[in-house]
Amino acid sequence: MALKDLFKLKKNKAEIDEDKNADALEENIGEAVSEEVSKQAEEYTAEKPKPLKERLVKTKKGFFTKLKEVFTGKPIDDEMYEELEDLLIQSDLGFDMTLRVIEELEERVKKAKVKDSEEVYEILKQILREKISSENSALDIVDGKLNIILVVGVNGVGKTTSIGKIASKLKQKNKKVIIGAADTFRAAAIEQLEEWGKRTGVEVIKQSHGSDPGAVVFDTISTARSKKYDVAIIDTAGRLHNKSDLMKELEKINKIIIQQSGEDNFEKLLVIDSTTGQNGLQQAKLFNEIVDLSGVILTKFDGTAKGGIIFAISDELKKPIKYLGVGEGIEDLREFNADEFVNAIFD
Repeated sequence: MALKDLFKLKKNKAEIDEDKNADALEENIGEAVSEEVSKQAEEYTAEKPKPLKERLVKTKKGFFTKLKEVFTGKPIDDEMYEELEDLLIQSDLGFDMTLRVIEELEERVKKAKVKDSEEVYEILKQILREKISSENSALDIVDGKLNIILVVGVNGVGKTTSIGKIASKLKQKNKKVIIGAADTFRAAAIEQLEEWGKRTGVEVIKQSHGSDPGAVVFDTISTARSKKYDVAIIDTAGRLHNKSDLMKELEKINKIIIQQSGEDNFEKLLVIDSTTGQNGLQQAKLFNEIVDLSGVILTKFDGTAKGGIIFAISDELKKPIKYLGVGEGIEDLREFNADEFVNAIFD
């Protein structure tokens, strides 16, 4: 059973408060989480990762196969462009971006005096590649100082699991890592991070379920400084009632990080479930308004037959994709490389 399936068992806080068996429920979920994280760590840590194109089979056979079919043996006319427009919108590229891409494509095709529709496909491939920001795709980790990584995102997108995997990757690079479990609204999130900590030898700072997230952040940064850690990764709650609540909570956390670390320029990563499509783009815009993101982690990309969201998010936000999630294993959270991605998906 995948972690995403385990967390479908989790009721929201309001329901749990009304449930007489809430404590038993939390305990059962915690045990299931620990068992599943242990299984993942054991099965995947030493496994050689599969080539990216093998992990993107569903996306490739969905969006990109249909995309190529638009240009196969067809005349370059309004009907072809209309068919392409419909496909791009359906594939989560978004209405506005689709119109911009089509307009740019028509201009380049006309300028190059292209006669073969399959050549139009190659031009479209280049345009889409240009929409993915390739600058600063690597984590900004500087030796000799405490590096902060603040991770945000709504519940259910794979945020906590991504944190565990990033911590494991940094540990493999001989970085001393600490995790702050500041998602105190969801007890299973704390237990999940604790299990990752046990398996990877990473210290996890936590407090009780429902405690002040700011206090966890304070303790995490204080401990990281005193013990000379290289990287502190901060988890945050993904279930806040409205934009105002979200802004206040993240502003508070941001202020504490700056006060405790002396740094105001640190990694602020948003985790988005690739299968949510345009809803994911709206999430990205909201979080970027609040915390000025430094990058995005797209999870579950192996599970979507669309894929256009990666171009929309990168182009709209002008932020780099830092990681691409293409499976359950630790090595399936891939450090993003735009050229590798385009070659894998269009090959």
